[in-house]
Amino acid sequence: MRLVGLALGFVLALAAVSGARAADGKIAVVAAENFYGDIAKQIGGDRVEVVSILSNPDQDPHLFETTPGIVRQIAGAKIVILNGATYDAWMDKLIAAAPQPDRIVISAAKITNAKDGANPHLWYAPATMPAVATAIAKAFAAADEAHASGYALRLSSALASMQRVSLRVAQMKSKFGGTAVTATEPVFGPMAAALGFTVRNERLALAVMNDTEPSARDIAAFETDLKERKVKLMLYNKQVSAKLTERLRDIASKAKVPAVGVTETLPAGVTYQDWMLGQLDAVDKALTGPNS
Repeated sequence: MRLVGLALGFVLALAAVSGARAADGKIAVVAAENFYGDIAKQIGGDRVEVVSILSNPDQDPHLFETTPGIVRQIAGAKIVILNGATYDAWMDKLIAAAPQPDRIVISAAKITNAKDGANPHLWYAPATMPAVATAIAKAFAAADEAHASGYALRLSSALASMQRVSLRVAQMKSKFGGTAVTATEPVFGPMAAALGFTVRNERLALAVMNDTEPSARDIAAFETDLKERKVKLMLYNKQVSAKLTERLRDIASKAKVPAVGVTETLPAGVTYQDWMLGQLDAVDKALTGPNS
């Protein structure tokens, strides 16, 4: 993920802030991304106070800049949840700048053994969130033993709800496994793999993700796949506005290749589970539409 670097003054401010507990004795939680924050709320209920840093699905998350308010929130957090795998490397700097001996840090990358350089959009892999949710419940129970049974009960409910996503993926894989698709960025990549899709033009997608210029050869190959309908679907990142993406969407439209937009940030008013199911429904509809 391409993020603006931290200002030195923010780091110094963070080092000067001491940890603080949330109001009313609640566990103070900071999640780098709001989909992890949503799961923390599902499990923590009214025993936690959750702040999600990246939370606006209408803004490009690659352009994030930290603020003194975020600095203070992380400094006072009892539990911090991040993606890892270099997606939110700025979190590592903030956490290191204000160490707290009893702080619990939950990294999706560490839980799933994701390596730096791999696709960092870990939350799109169906197995990721159940594992993260389990770690969150464990952390809450350690921080608040008196209410451990409540956390365990809500974890069971959350895991049961996540099973709907896994079942939907299995159903769609049996229906669309092997389907050739393409993507302007690898945001949906882990889910595409779970669905059994054959993803083409990955070099271009990686170049866009890493904010480098795709080669003319890779752009031409992508355009040819669309014009000759060698792919059944094009995926793109709805939160990123770029001339290349708009051009490829226009080519897809003219070739009658359906394009489905996905996001890196949980939309307001929905749960992580419903967000995933909604995007899966959009992909299913596109692949079974009249032009497919």
